[in-house]
Amino acid sequence: MFQVKSPRRQRNRRTVSNRSVARAGKPLTGWRATLTNVDWGRQRINLVAVLFLLFWAGLWGRAWYLQMIEGPRLADKARRQHMASELVAGKRGKIFDRNGQVLARSVECRSVYARPGEITDVVRVANALGPILEIPPQALYEQLSDSRRKFIWLARKIDDQKASEVRRAELAGIGLSKEYDRVYPFKQMAGQLLGFVGMDDKGLEGIERALDSHLAGVPTRQIVQRDATGRRFYLHAEGQEEPRGKDLTLTIDTQVQFFAEEAISKTVEDYGANWGGVLVVDVPSGDILAWAQYPFFNPNAFREYSPSQYRNRLASDALEPGSTFKPFLVAAALQEKKVDAGTLFNCENGKWETKTITIRDTSRRGILPVDKILRYSSNIGMAKIGLTLGARTFHRYLSLLGFGARTGVPVAESKGILRQPRDWGEADLISTSFGQSISVTVLQMAQAYLTLLNGGEYRPLRLVIDENANIQQQYHRVFSERVSRQVMDMMRDVVEEGDGTGKAARISGIQVGGKTGTAQKADKHSRSYGQKRTASFVGFVPAANPRYLVVVFVDEPTKSQYGGVVAAPVFQRVTSRTITYKGHLPDVVFAEASDRAVAEGGRRGRRTRGLKPAGDIRPLFESPLTAEVRRTVADGSRNSVARPAAVVPNVVGKSVRNAVELFARGGIVPILKGDGQRVVRQQPEPGSKWPTGEKSGEYILWLSEM
Repeated sequence: MFQVKSPRRQRNRRTVSNRSVARAGKPLTGWRATLTNVDWGRQRINLVAVLFLLFWAGLWGRAWYLQMIEGPRLADKARRQHMASELVAGKRGKIFDRNGQVLARSVECRSVYARPGEITDVVRVANALGPILEIPPQALYEQLSDSRRKFIWLARKIDDQKASEVRRAELAGIGLSKEYDRVYPFKQMAGQLLGFVGMDDKGLEGIERALDSHLAGVPTRQIVQRDATGRRFYLHAEGQEEPRGKDLTLTIDTQVQFFAEEAISKTVEDYGANWGGVLVVDVPSGDILAWAQYPFFNPNAFREYSPSQYRNRLASDALEPGSTFKPFLVAAALQEKKVDAGTLFNCENGKWETKTITIRDTSRRGILPVDKILRYSSNIGMAKIGLTLGARTFHRYLSLLGFGARTGVPVAESKGILRQPRDWGEADLISTSFGQSISVTVLQMAQAYLTLLNGGEYRPLRLVIDENANIQQQYHRVFSERVSRQVMDMMRDVVEEGDGTGKAARISGIQVGGKTGTAQKADKHSRSYGQKRTASFVGFVPAANPRYLVVVFVDEPTKSQYGGVVAAPVFQRVTSRTITYKGHLPDVVFAEASDRAVAEGGRRGRRTRGLKPAGDIRPLFESPLTAEVRRTVADGSRNSVARPAAVVPNVVGKSVRNAVELFARGGIVPILKGDGQRVVRQQPEPGSKWPTGEKSGEYILWLSEM
């Protein structure tokens, strides 16, 4: 037997043998000797250092590559993911009246949106949001199930309570966005003039639309950043401010506006009319103080109204003006020296047949001078004056007065209808002479009368107060001052003379000038004039030096159709209150005297006025709201059918108007403190006895918006 030894064991033995030889003192040669002399500890340290340097160099190389080569691309990608550029319109500017009362303003609110891609449990979100937003959960589920849509509006401009409930729910994929809601504190006051804005804060009607670029401001592009949940917020820290529209101040006076709206609403209801409108103009400045239209329109709830209800008819509806158009024909004929005040015309005893047309008057008159033709409003006399003047000349004066063109007032307005003189036949010239065959707006009538009352010089109406406007207006003269004065004297006789058609417009203590109008309306079915009428009255006070111009139109009254009966009393009510509020009337009790004068007008001749209008006197109270107090105190005793309460009433929670009316019935002028439209506290407490003597000044009402 023998044993085979493995090579490995042999190698080990040789290694041991060599080591033994080395230990025995025999030197090693070649590579063995080199390896034997290496300091392996230092080599390991060097290897680690090299590897660390290579790793560090790799990191720096990678950083350099990412920043220098890939940097711009990655930065742009990050901006797209976390930053966004948005077109931001911001908060709309406020609209004020001439006294600083806020007619329109924007309040911050919240809207609910969803990002369907971020919603994990659609059923839970739909069931949670449905009761809060008052939306059927099934409808919400169908909206939120479409994960392809990145953004969905669920509810726009919700109230604070709903917004708080949505915030507390903490639903993934559901967020709240800041928006602004438009609020009109005076509700229906000047509703058609102000117009309204839509859900996206864009003006859709009225001033809101016409001056949308001014109120909304210039949209700016801003950088916004998303947080971890995808919600966005503005980077105010980087100096970016939210854009804001510019404020707007109108020439409207809310007190005069209230007078006009109250008067026209009563007349439209009493006479069963279709609609009515009133314009009040300050003659020296051309400022429009009141723009009233009834039925009213509340822009806070514009969705509840039809377009016919919120249409601004005073500027957009073109109507035949009727007899209120006649003073312009007389002025043109006087200016061209075709007639003078004493020129006689045969009024044919109320009926005149020409080759093309038959004209009738409401009264039978024979030969009359021009001034009495205007006083009695004779259509036949006017037709003959028109034929004397001629179509081309008459058309030229009408164009200079602004008919057939827009006035420039910043509202959506109609140009009316004024045909070229080449299209006028004899019948057209005759009918235009007494206000038919031509269509004008109430705004155009106010502009034309403003020219007449300003000594014949055309001066534009003004609705917006622009404090930065230093541009001188280019006026042009239409009539001479002498002619304007002659026509104004004739219009004074229309009201002040006992046989004039405008007796109902008289105001005791001050002379009034004006002109009545009763225009037939065309029937589109029969293509001829029907039975419907438009009653109108245009008047001014004082007659000698006009300060206020009032234009009244009442469309299709049913119980009476004459301007002297329907429209003239509106002028009397609006003007008497306005001049009292403005401090331009002596301290006289004019209402009873005016009614008596109207009743006795047929038995009296020309009245002699012993009182002159006061100058530019400051209002009795500084606060604009206390003007309403004056008005209510002046009107409460004679217009209120209710008797005053035996004790001080409880007015907490009532509107200022109602509260002041209740106090006025007791002969009290309360002191108003604070800003707002609601009474939140009163002194003394309800149930106290009415004061006597000087104790009336102790009655105070505290106001608030809530």
